[in-house]
Amino acid sequence: QVQLVESGGGLVQAGGSLRLSCAASGRPFSTYSMGWFRQAPGKEREFVAMINSNGRNTYYSESVKGRFTISRDNAKNTGYLQMNSLKPEDTAVYYCATRRSSSSDYTDFGTYSYWGQGTQVTVSS
Repeated sequence: QVQLVESGGGLVQAGGSLRLSCAASGRPFSTYSMGWFRQAPGKEREFVAMINSNGRNTYYSESVKGRFTISRDNAKNTGYLQMNSLKPEDTAVYYCATRRSSSSDYTDFGTYSYWGQGTQVTVSS
């Protein structure tokens, strides 16, 4: 199994920045792709970004492209989500997750095996 713990959430004003971290333990982190999802109250869980196991390929939802950056440090077993130019609509609980699925649909949360507990991000206007 893989255990994931997110940190770095908080309250920030619109236009501000936050960096989320996702610390992994258990099976080798470097063998998994990693994704970030978010869920706002009353809404479905939404794909945010994904990075493949070696960090060479990244993918973003249209709503965050150009503002968020996903990265990872396999030597530290940690993934990151740098969030800039935050908007009130970015307010949600953010989750990191890992996958080994061969499915090409990395936006499907059902293809991710392990999840963290989530961290709250609140952006005030």
